[in-house]
Amino acid sequence: MKKEGHPKFNEVIFKDVSCGFVYKTFSTLSSNEMEKWEDGQEYPVIKVGISSASHPFYTGQQKIASAEGRAAKFKKKYSRKK
Repeated sequence: MKKEGHPKFNEVIFKDVSCGFVYKTFSTLSSNEMEKWEDGQEYPVIKVGISSASHPFYTGQQKIASAEGRAAKFKKKYSRKK
């Protein structure tokens, strides 16, 4: 295989800027900003705006939409009362 055909795959730290949650994983992304991890080594830091720690779906803070559809709401609002 050609070596220049594949992106470099290395360990990076992803940091959620909204809540401070950090995790280390492998990625093809890179950054000039470095940060020391728990093992004492420095890794590139990729800052993200949202992660599983701050996303409303995973934290349980999401708003639940009404189960009624538009047509049902219309019929309920404008139906003739006997």
